[in-house]
Amino acid sequence: MKESSKEKPKNPVLDQQDENIRKKLAQIEHKIMVMSGKGGVGKSTISINLAIGLSLQNFYVGLLDVDLHGPNVPKMLGVERGELQRRPDGTVGPVYYSPNLKFMSVEPLLPKKDSAVMWRGPMKMSAIRQFIYDIEWGKLDYLVIDAPPGTGDEQMTIAQMIPDTCAVVVTTPQEVALLDVRKSISFCNHVGMPIIGVVENMSGMLCPHCGKVIDVFKRGGGEKLAEELDVPFLGKIPVDPRIVTTGDAGKPILAAYPNSLTAEAFEKVVQNVINATQQLALQKKEQEQKPEEKS
Repeated sequence: MKESSKEKPKNPVLDQQDENIRKKLAQIEHKIMVMSGKGGVGKSTISINLAIGLSLQNFYVGLLDVDLHGPNVPKMLGVERGELQRRPDGTVGPVYYSPNLKFMSVEPLLPKKDSAVMWRGPMKMSAIRQFIYDIEWGKLDYLVIDAPPGTGDEQMTIAQMIPDTCAVVVTTPQEVALLDVRKSISFCNHVGMPIIGVVENMSGMLCPHCGKVIDVFKRGGGEKLAEELDVPFLGKIPVDPRIVTTGDAGKPILAAYPNSLTAEAFEKVVQNVINATQQLALQKKEQEQKPEEKS
């Protein structure tokens, strides 16, 4: 029992790497990890359209895809694998989607496009650590991090390496998804990660013929859960067939159909995220000033 209480031996290389990462990321004002306890809830769709929405509000935005098992961001943004490459000095330069939005994904760093990643925890954590260390983002207002589903190695690595990260939790209305979202919120509370709020995706289907919303997967489950757990609710995104076609075509719906009801729903989520992050920044500033006032 006594041995378990001893401090772990320090690793000078990792300590220096962590320090360099903190210096790089200090140029980024807000870091947001989009996460979900369950796969298939549209997390990447939310991440991409959130990043695009923030960039359309004249913020400088970075989008980071750290999903080793299913990195979909390049495909959904219409970027080929060969466009993401390492520089001669070993760093990785993000690719510009628009003047205000650049992104990076682990996908081109994998052996082959269709390769299955069969890495154990330590290897995954090491890969993500090195990947984040190599990226040169420069100054950004927002960094949106598209994490894989679950609360495992990838999420823990982000929480440890980027301690000022906040979370946006994505769910669908059905009970099975809501059970897993509780785990995501519990994870955030355990590691001390502030929760910006919950997004309810696939909240009713937008009929392509009449424009009315049909309750295919129910509606309101995510909103009720957010209220129950005292977590902010950011908004509902309907099931829209155009989300699939635009994602496959590499042009997200917020860019392809900016005047649609679905785009309006995304814009409400984006505005709520802006309000929440600005409020968190204000609270942090006030906390930092308190010790000075006492002295």
